[in-house]
Amino acid sequence: MNYILFDGPYRNNLLPFTYTRPVADIRVGILTIRQKWESYIEYTTTTVTEDYLSDKFPMVEMEDNIMINASFLPNTEVVELVKNLKYNQALFKDEDVIAFFAKEGEEVNDFSKFEAIEFEGDILTIAHTWDIFSKNGAAIEDDFNLITKNRQSEPIPSTVNTINPENIFIEKGAKLNFVTLNASSGPIYIGRDAEIMEGSVVRGPLALCHDSTLKLATKIYGPTTVGPHSKVGGEVNNSVIFGYSNKGHDGFLGNSVLGEWCNIGADSNNSNLKNNYAEVRLWNYNTQGFAKTGLQFCGLMMGDHSKCGINTMFNTGTVVGVSANIFGSGFPRNFVPSFSWGGHSGFVTYNTKKAFEVANVVMARRKEDFTEKDKAILEHVFEETKQYRKA
Repeated sequence: MNYILFDGPYRNNLLPFTYTRPVADIRVGILTIRQKWESYIEYTTTTVTEDYLSDKFPMVEMEDNIMINASFLPNTEVVELVKNLKYNQALFKDEDVIAFFAKEGEEVNDFSKFEAIEFEGDILTIAHTWDIFSKNGAAIEDDFNLITKNRQSEPIPSTVNTINPENIFIEKGAKLNFVTLNASSGPIYIGRDAEIMEGSVVRGPLALCHDSTLKLATKIYGPTTVGPHSKVGGEVNNSVIFGYSNKGHDGFLGNSVLGEWCNIGADSNNSNLKNNYAEVRLWNYNTQGFAKTGLQFCGLMMGDHSKCGINTMFNTGTVVGVSANIFGSGFPRNFVPSFSWGGHSGFVTYNTKKAFEVANVVMARRKEDFTEKDKAILEHVFEETKQYRKA
């Protein structure tokens, strides 16, 4: 059987992160959504996504295909039902389709002729940007159990203070000494060749993915994910960093999501609670207005390749698009469009030539190539987001 992950109806709700990746490649917990499904079904997946992303994220179709809505995170119960789907069957959770069986070349826009199977169990769904951090604790727990099952952790060094050490898993090559790990409120996963420097204090759940670093005296409140090849310092609370991003210095990041290739300048802070304790609203790309989140705590959403200078201050519920460069004193506005250059005093367009030069240098530092496919994706995002930038 061939398994294909599709973006589903919530793709636009997950902008700016889905400007540069399919829904399946969002990281929540330890793994990306794609990695979760592939671990459960033991099969490589491909993707149905936006046309401009399909060169980098192609679809492979076979005679028989099970299409999976990537907004749903797998668990044992739902995976069993998905793997046993027959032709003309579809699995639903309430009004949303989780998965369906399709033949090669078959376009399915109407499920009325399908045999509907209702999934009655609990399942995590990523339908909004804020779900990425607000559901991260449950996702870390699920991934931790999946990854560590029937495996033995590397020994915890004698200089490490621990609470609930049985809830801590250390992969080969990880380095940590003279740190405190408290896993009483959730598991702590330390990935391959990751490092926690001296004086750091961690309260789980935490996913520190491979080749990432917590710098000296970092304070982490879970549930927090630091994706691969990232550097984090200062204070972080209930946030998700997809990977290849840096928040390497003092400053606060809370109830936030950072994409890939982001950089947060030294002593930068975001607010995650309004002064009047009111519900936080976030920019919504569908309605082109600010939408209710239902949350009292909600911080910064920053798309791929965006950066901010030292001492940047972000208001509660700020959305920053792709390839924005923010600097200067004062608070920038709560919605910063993609390819914006400036800050509190105003923005101009960050032209693609300069943005691509930076991306090329930044990615080379991690020994990654800024490919023609990456360039084409960002060029498309630049054109698509012109409507949000003032002339």
